Amino acid sequence: MHLHDFWFLLIAVLWTGYFFLEGFDFGIGVLTKGLAKDRTERRVLINTIGPVWDGNEVWLITAAGATFAAFPDWYATLFSGFYLPFLAILVCLIVRGVAFEYRHKRTGERWQLNWEHAIFWCSLLPAFLWGLTFANLVRGVPIGSDKNFSGSVTDLLNPYALLGGLLTLVLFTFHGAVFAALKTEGPIRHRARSYATVLGMTAGVLAVAFLGWTQAESGNGRSLAALIVALVALGAALVMNHAGREGWAFALSGVTVAAAFALVFLALFPDVMPSSANPAWSLTVADAASSPYTLKIMTWVAVPMTPLIIGYQAWTYWVFRKRIGTQHIPAPATH
Repeated sequence: MHLHDFWFLLIAVLWTGYFFLEGFDFGIGVLTKGLAKDRTERRVLINTIGPVWDGNEVWLITAAGATFAAFPDWYATLFSGFYLPFLAILVCLIVRGVAFEYRHKRTGERWQLNWEHAIFWCSLLPAFLWGLTFANLVRGVPIGSDKNFSGSVTDLLNPYALLGGLLTLVLFTFHGAVFAALKTEGPIRHRARSYATVLGMTAGVLAVAFLGWTQAESGNGRSLAALIVALVALGAALVMNHAGREGWAFALSGVTVAAAFALVFLALFPDVMPSSANPAWSLTVADAASSPYTLKIMTWVAVPMTPLIIGYQAWTYWVFRKRIGTQHIPAPATH
């Protein structure tokens, strides 16, 4: 395996890991407006991700940084062509992080409600925009002979990409509902399972449409295998959720997310950014990569550090593994 192929694989793993972890984060944020019935239950939901949400976002920084270092041409064309969606995502992630930290600083109803609105919208928009972005990445965007993006933001708003955004929004919310069922107890746990059933079936319809479309247009044998895994895992997650086996349901919903994005990267390879203007102008793994020496040095650093980081984060989840409920939320202070 060439080093540039190895780094494409590693970057795919990093992006997939980010969506596996941040996916249920976004789902919890979206569910604060439907699943939670009052302020106490909203706090329960937020507390399920309180110890881990910021660690999950480290995967985004790592994935973007690795893309910049290993494939600078890909990074430059991608982040300039998708400037507005990425700016919207960045603003949402900043506001969302501030909302998590500042919501409880004051007990006023208006104060907390405004931050809860921020958590909802700043979870919903990135969940949609990430799907739209990666759908466009597979479909191809206008890239000129100079390897620069030559289109406009309206080129990103096509039916295929909008369907991709809708799929990630619903799939991440399903992932979040299963996580809520795993991490809570009492009435909110049972409602989360009911929400997961509806969301999972909706995600199944959207997955068949979008992933099937992707397979038909850009797929191969390996992406077909990923498609089958995604659909089987989603069905199994629904079965486990119905049976009350939340741990298995969450693992399987995570497999669904991972397999869906694996299909995207498998359908994309060996391109990293196809050109819809002229296939000859597409950016490929080979011509967008850094020098072999740069990739070699990066590999020596990444190989020992990646398992260490994964192990540390897994330990964090183990430490904060217990369920929480409304009885664990202290009554608001009175003055």
